[in-house]
Amino acid sequence: MTDIVNPHAVSAVDCLVSLAATPDGLTAPEAARRLAEHGPNRLPPVQSSGPVVRFLRQFHHVLIYVLIGAALVTGALQHWVDTGVILAVVLANAVIGFIQEGKAEAAMAAIRNMLAPKAAVLRDGLRVSVDGADLVPGDIVLLEAGDKVPADLRVIEARGLAAQEAILTGESVPVEKGQTPVAADVALGDRRSMLWSGTLVAQGTARGLVVSTGQATEIGRIGGLLAGVEQLTTPLVAQIDHFTRWLSFLILLLAALLLAWGYFVVHMPFSDLFMAVVGVAVAAIPEGLPAVMTITLAIGVQAMARRNAIVRRLPAIEAIGSVSVICTDKTGTLTRNEMVVTVAQTASGTFAIAGEGYAPEGAITPAGDLGRLALAAALCNDARLYLKDGVWAVEGDPMEGALLAFAGKAGGDRSAQRLDAIPFDSRHRFMAVLSKGATGRLIHVKGAPERVLRMCAELDQAHWHKLAETLAKRGLRVLAFAQRAETGDQIDPKALEGGLTFLGLVGLIDPPRPEAIAAVAECRAAGIRVKMITGDHAGTAAAIGAQIGLDNTHRVLTGADLDKLDDAQLAQEVADVDIFARTSPEHKLRLVSALQAHGLSVAMTGDGVNDAPALKRADAGIAMGLKGSEAAKEAADLVLADDNFASIAAAMREGRTVYDNLKKVISWTLPTNAGESMVIVLALMLGLALPVTAVQILWVNLITGITLGLALAFEPTEAGTMARPPRPRNAPILSGGLVWHVVLVATLFMAAVFGVFTYAIDKGYSLALAQTMAMNTLVVLEIFHLFFIRNIHSTSLTWAAARGTKVVWTVVIAITAAQFSVTYLAPIQGVLGTAPVPVFDGLLIVGIGAVFFALIEIEKQIRLGLRS
Repeated sequence: MTDIVNPHAVSAVDCLVSLAATPDGLTAPEAARRLAEHGPNRLPPVQSSGPVVRFLRQFHHVLIYVLIGAALVTGALQHWVDTGVILAVVLANAVIGFIQEGKAEAAMAAIRNMLAPKAAVLRDGLRVSVDGADLVPGDIVLLEAGDKVPADLRVIEARGLAAQEAILTGESVPVEKGQTPVAADVALGDRRSMLWSGTLVAQGTARGLVVSTGQATEIGRIGGLLAGVEQLTTPLVAQIDHFTRWLSFLILLLAALLLAWGYFVVHMPFSDLFMAVVGVAVAAIPEGLPAVMTITLAIGVQAMARRNAIVRRLPAIEAIGSVSVICTDKTGTLTRNEMVVTVAQTASGTFAIAGEGYAPEGAITPAGDLGRLALAAALCNDARLYLKDGVWAVEGDPMEGALLAFAGKAGGDRSAQRLDAIPFDSRHRFMAVLSKGATGRLIHVKGAPERVLRMCAELDQAHWHKLAETLAKRGLRVLAFAQRAETGDQIDPKALEGGLTFLGLVGLIDPPRPEAIAAVAECRAAGIRVKMITGDHAGTAAAIGAQIGLDNTHRVLTGADLDKLDDAQLAQEVADVDIFARTSPEHKLRLVSALQAHGLSVAMTGDGVNDAPALKRADAGIAMGLKGSEAAKEAADLVLADDNFASIAAAMREGRTVYDNLKKVISWTLPTNAGESMVIVLALMLGLALPVTAVQILWVNLITGITLGLALAFEPTEAGTMARPPRPRNAPILSGGLVWHVVLVATLFMAAVFGVFTYAIDKGYSLALAQTMAMNTLVVLEIFHLFFIRNIHSTSLTWAAARGTKVVWTVVIAITAAQFSVTYLAPIQGVLGTAPVPVFDGLLIVGIGAVFFALIEIEKQIRLGLRS
């Protein structure tokens, strides 16, 4: 084997010889040897920020700058204890942020690995699917429209081939490709005999010889243009990040005014006043909010992946939680995608076909000659059946696998030599193959009955249309077959029109998935409409729709019906119709737009190269991971690893959970921060003794600010999540209700803390003990607020709510232990200025927390009652 310097300028035969390859592909042992020699077919990973840079990045925050400045000032004033506490807060924030960011990056890396591409290759003369990373020079790769080219390929066979090379050459339109060599010195974009790694097949089919892999590819040479790292953020997180940044500046301005007020009006000592103002800033600025929201997203991404919904674009997490309409494909998504031919219809009559799965065994009753129909089913076919662990399986399209099984039962011979083919395309809706066999040269055609029937001569069209309709009403997928004698080596598409001899119909069944039926019911309970958009026959679509529980199955709109409607009429019709049959990818785009015109949030599934516009237009584009083209996956927001509708419903549930948890994090953080800061602000404004010292506020913020908020990121799905209607598309998360909650909680915090502080002073306790009791009151209130906020849509007064989660109780126990340490351990008491709290007063503080919980829970129930 020798390397090829200019494969585009060398004939395909010479390229095969140079790489010691054959048109039937490599043997498995030879492929393994070459993989060991050349290494995996992947680009080197993108160099992400190292741990040192990631750690230093944690200090790039306005609050951290404020704290570092405060540490310098307190150090200059020789308040070494305060300086130590401030630096401890800074370091703790950096460590927690560093760990969270590492987990988030690991989550995204795992998702990228789940999206690793596959490639169809010839090994030992058989078509097999392998990981793209396992390709080696000399492999023969099979490509069709929508596939991503997995390595640099020399085209050795092509039909109607064009590739989208914009990522490599900047060419905005697809480039036609062929096997004819070109000059050695032509530009990259003019090398028509080559397909480049990372580009997309826009149309046609091809066989290509792998000439370069990994870094040796053109895309590898120019520095890994395709390898990018998606930022773990969404519009909501960016919005909150923007909000907290400007809130920080506002708080700093107010802190400066407070400093001036305390110094010039209240005449407090500068050093004490400065520390108090620093405490206000630290308490008020929600510095941990963006970080906790980011880890919430990372947890949501992992949860969706476990449910076979792989997130490609993070904003989809927000969109998926507000979806009000799901437009889904039928075959393989709502159904099992395990096709079997159960009936054949020819001019001789109707035949029942027995058998299970893809086994080419089964009785045909009544006995009859189905030889010509079986031959067409076998030859007009790109799939392959194989026996694995005693079970017949299919490599390729499940429907074509079922046709091969039928051909085996009926005696169809597949030994003919294929000369030419027109691959199936959703635009012309048929497939044609020219073969040379014992009976001469024949063109066999299969496709949609209405399309194939139009191509046949001397036929009672109405009779066969009626038979096809009858089969479809039984829930069968119907295909028509025809043939034509040929003398040449190529198919003339024009000669097919009106020049075919009709052979018959076959009916295939693909039963609904039981889990899809349950998922459709769950979506309907959640206020999410499910609409089926399929290329199948109207009768088949209606029958399957009724079986899975769709609304309005009595009415079906076909692609022809949609073509007769203008956009305004379609917008009126689309709301009342749930089944669309015989549609094209172009119809999907119109349907998405029509639904969005009603203000609905739309999720759209797709698998073909022509589905990309609809997937991009939808609020949540969902590609099929098993049968989907790479073009569809590139355009989608989510990829279903199992092509199962139940996974879409699970993604909706997880999307709502993630949004709920983001809202819980915000709804817990903002009120508690406001409560902490307002306690000190009120004392300074009124010239009162501080109920909580600045160092104690720093301590409370350190142990609760991120830990309690982070516990909410792990919250499970609330009961009744899928019983609520979808939220509006543009519903703000910083709503009037949240503002009211902030005001209510902050007011109750102030009342409780000042009440406990006043109670302690009235009992003659020392200032240190009174402040210790007030500090513990703050912590207790924040813990009770956590248990309250865990259930924002239902009551928190249940055993399940009180039981909490492992994460919640781990955090609560850790914080309780920390509070006992600073309250009762003498070495730490000296640092924070605390004193031991009597047992009765400790119980009193817990009781106040329970009263606080009861008050906000009663307010929530009143609010929920008024809303319902």
